[in-house]
Amino acid sequence: MSERARELFAARDLADRGASYEALEELFRMTERPVGWAYEYWDRLLGDLTHRGGDRRAFAAQMLSRLAISDPDGRMLEDFPRIAAVMKDEKTVSARHTLQSIWRVALAGAKQKEMVLDALETRFRECTDEKNCTLVRTDVVIALARLSKATDDETVEARVGALIEAEPDEKQRKKQRAAWRKAIR
Repeated sequence: MSERARELFAARDLADRGASYEALEELFRMTERPVGWAYEYWDRLLGDLTHRGGDRRAFAAQMLSRLAISDPDGRMLEDFPRIAAVMKDEKTVSARHTLQSIWRVALAGAKQKEMVLDALETRFRECTDEKNCTLVRTDVVIALARLSKATDDETVEARVGALIEAEPDEKQRKKQRAAWRKAIR
């Protein structure tokens, strides 16, 4: 592992929120491109998906989503359901952070992309009885917009369109369309 990545993971665990946040931001910047050290933290991050701390669960889901492009062994194909489970986390903020980053898994390949699309569509459809359903649906639309923008894949837009049209509340459909337009710019 790069020495800098090791320092950042250590800083991420510090009590100093400022230093922790700066480490998180730098780790996110580093993982915009493939990194050679993904597997050195992969199992720890998988374990953190069920950590008692919501911030730890969210960070693990976000990092694993970003590390998917650094996964030549295809471990994500097996581990994805564990990450997707955090989209339903008991802590709304953890669930939202996961929803807002899970689209990055799709950048790793066609199989990963289909898994992400299926998971996000399922999340959109199955949240009807939840307290934050409208928020979940908007986050799904935004995640899919980011994926569409990153891949220039028009089929994503068609799938989002179908989800939005399935929304029974016209007011929410209007908000979801606006969220899509804003995120796609």
